[in-house]
Amino acid sequence: MTEFYKLVEIMKKLRGPDGCPWDKEQDLESLKPYLLEEAYEVLEVMDVGGDLLKGELGDLLLQIVFQSNICEEKGEFNVDDVIKSLCEKLIRRHPHIFEDDLICPTSTSEEVKINWEKIKKTEAEHKNRTSILDGIPKHMPALLKAEKIQKKAAKVGFEWENVEGVLDKVEEEIKEFRQALKDKQKNQMMDEMGDILFSLVNLSRYLGINSQESLNSTIRKFDKRFRYVEEKCDLETATLDEMEIFWQAAKKNVK
Repeated sequence: MTEFYKLVEIMKKLRGPDGCPWDKEQDLESLKPYLLEEAYEVLEVMDVGGDLLKGELGDLLLQIVFQSNICEEKGEFNVDDVIKSLCEKLIRRHPHIFEDDLICPTSTSEEVKINWEKIKKTEAEHKNRTSILDGIPKHMPALLKAEKIQKKAAKVGFEWENVEGVLDKVEEEIKEFRQALKDKQKNQMMDEMGDILFSLVNLSRYLGINSQESLNSTIRKFDKRFRYVEEKCDLETATLDEMEIFWQAAKKNVK
């Protein structure tokens, strides 16, 4: 028995009559937050690699096996069906590797991407998708979803001609937010804030900057600098001006 199918059997035992009460209580709905959590934990250690990444990939794999087991209990499919479906998709989307791709030969990474999108479009037609924006997961984090939507629209020509147009749009949205703020319209402020964020993601995408990674980098930078401020003063008694002094020092001293 391979280690993979040993895992499958362990999962079946955990869900069995004499299994773990917690595992037996779970369903697809209850597992949603765990799947997201495990995916983010994998992202957290991808730059580290080694045993940490190995462990987190195992936790993520468990979610796949767990859900497959639940679906098998419902008579829908099992983990073998999941793997078979994946294998078929990989072969179908890489005809330049697995077939004589005479219709659309590919030799570069960019050509492969173009061919991949053509095949995905054909698959989408079989799924009765009516819009180019269909197929974007509704639970995808907002920054990633915004970028995904913008990329899809750009592929059919709905795109700015130059970066100045994108920057003008950002400034326009900020101006509209200022007006909503002046009018003290809370709902309008929320809408305009969304427009600002959406336009900033669009600017990042246009420039080839990953907005998610960019924001995460700033969060890490803020975290380090604020911890420096904590070390240098008593936050309960320090004034804002005092904290600002140490904040400026942190910008120079903390890397």
